[in-house]
Amino acid sequence: SGCCVVGVMVIALLVATPILAVVYIALFPSENIWPHLASTMLPRYLSNTFILMVGVGIGVTLIGVSAAWVVTMCQIPGKRFFEWALLLPMAVPAYIVAYVYTDLLEYAGPVQGLLRDWFGWQSARDYWFPDIRTKGGAIAVLSLTLYPYVYMLARAAFLSQSVCVLDAARVLGRGPWNAFISVALPLARPAIVVGVIIALMETLNDFGTIDFFAVHTLTAGIFNVWLGMGNAGGAAQIALTMLGVVMVLIGAERYSRRSEPSPH
Repeated sequence: SGCCVVGVMVIALLVATPILAVVYIALFPSENIWPHLASTMLPRYLSNTFILMVGVGIGVTLIGVSAAWVVTMCQIPGKRFFEWALLLPMAVPAYIVAYVYTDLLEYAGPVQGLLRDWFGWQSARDYWFPDIRTKGGAIAVLSLTLYPYVYMLARAAFLSQSVCVLDAARVLGRGPWNAFISVALPLARPAIVVGVIIALMETLNDFGTIDFFAVHTLTAGIFNVWLGMGNAGGAAQIALTMLGVVMVLIGAERYSRRSEPSPH
């Protein structure tokens, strides 16, 4: 009815208003610093964001898909416990995990302290230990907290697959690994892609973790330009760049659904 259409349009307008405001401020800033951003800080923001998203994408795929396959297709001790326990990282903010891992793994933390006691090392010059507060550390922490998106969707895809298909692959001479690579994984690919894209969107909008690890991404750039430089227009322009990245991710998700293997 007409009332429903009007209600939907009102809700859609309310949801779209912040986005439209960001677009307007970005296109008509009171002080246009885009040329300065594009020639100085923006390349670093883009490169760091790209590296972070690629690393997290690989990490959540490896952890999420392997965990989903093991708890779905393998008989392991505590299987029923791990089926739901592997979702628990979603309940913990990534920046809290970052604080915990940093306290555990930094020079004054218990891990390095125990290693120095065991091997008799006196200072950091006596041994090598990876620095947790780097881009690699941020990738590791975000991967460990965001993989449940991939795990949840991949496990649902594996559960929906017919056992007969995998049995047929085994009868035709495929080993367990080959059956997973050539049959199960292609069928689950669209669901896995969706999970990875959701994790990448979470990575893109994360601020607490990347700020703690001092990784300058597009999100950090918004805060730096808006609060540090007092320029809302420049921050909106960076936000518009992030919106473009999100649109690319949404396009990739739609493409993955369009190319989903047919069950027939």
